[in-house]
Amino acid sequence: MTALTLSADEARLIALRAQGLLGAPDRRAGVPGVLRALGAVQLDTISVLARSHELVPYARLGAVGRPAVERALWGSGETFEYWSHAACVLPMGEWPLFAFRRRAYRAKGGVWDHRVSAEAYEGVLARLRAEGPLTSTDLGGAKRTGEWWDWSDAKIAVERALAFGDVVCTERRSWKRVYDLAERAVPAELYGQEPGDAECARQLIAQAGSALGVATRSDLMDYYRLGARLFDQALPDSGLVPVEVEGWAAPAWADPAALAAAPRGRHRTTLLSPFDSLVWERPRTERIFGMTHRLEAYTPKHKREHGYFAMPLLAGGRLVGRVDPAREGKTLVARQVSLHGPEHGAAHLPALARALREAAEWVGCESVRVERLTDESLRPALAELLG
Repeated sequence: MTALTLSADEARLIALRAQGLLGAPDRRAGVPGVLRALGAVQLDTISVLARSHELVPYARLGAVGRPAVERALWGSGETFEYWSHAACVLPMGEWPLFAFRRRAYRAKGGVWDHRVSAEAYEGVLARLRAEGPLTSTDLGGAKRTGEWWDWSDAKIAVERALAFGDVVCTERRSWKRVYDLAERAVPAELYGQEPGDAECARQLIAQAGSALGVATRSDLMDYYRLGARLFDQALPDSGLVPVEVEGWAAPAWADPAALAAAPRGRHRTTLLSPFDSLVWERPRTERIFGMTHRLEAYTPKHKREHGYFAMPLLAGGRLVGRVDPAREGKTLVARQVSLHGPEHGAAHLPALARALREAAEWVGCESVRVERLTDESLRPALAELLG
């Protein structure tokens, strides 16, 4: 059978719709609906405008209340944290699908190289059993010294238990994980499910295909960080169909539902977290949007090209620039703005102004200040648009 051929633009629009960035957002489903559609929302400690897990639903739903995001992602009993693409919040329904990873961690003996005694491990479980959910501070502290890698025995033990699936995190307090026994916090009908590795991979590949719309092998593997052997074993049974995309060197697969109707609707204009699943994989971002993007937070300041937390600007279904934001009191500060495209980005000024104003209002800022424009000739027009 000859594979269906998609144009590069068709593939881009399919990807945007699959990620919830094209078409009317499902506001009734709200933040839980965004999480279910994406399958995972990545966590990160950096907070500039807001933390990354807040920016992801904001990009899709607009100025959803930040407390609503927190309520939806923690403490509802409908989510848990685990290692998927990275450290992510996942729908509770995915608990069985990570049985393969929990088994792998148990066979390996943990996630990190830290070692801890069996007595310390059992001691943590005993305390959780007797006292209920606890943070690492409650358990005796996370660190021995000020160095982040010098974990206490209690922290090593509880993180190992999290990896093994004896413990689960369904809540955070002041950004600290709250640990509980998985047998108590995970619904019984899910806790008792232990699918085989191939079945876990089959369902995760199908979910990755649904969240990506159309994707290469590397795209699909990267979404939940699946190994090659397991991926290749499960792909034929995933329900995804082979397609060809003009300009893509590698073969691709698509979710049949994504091919059922042409993607149409309103494009979101928004700033994206660098940890947004639309731009998780750099080669995919370059292939679909023609833009190379990387987080420069851990790059020495003098070597940064676009800024500490440069956020891609999405407008008209394309990535048209970057903004490196900050907050000073009630002012949203764009430390650096770079635009791409026609007339050195002038065509994208209205979208940029709209994105900056909406982001400022969302985080409670009353004004916007732009410090550096890579093309300073655009400043008068941008200032007029920002009012």
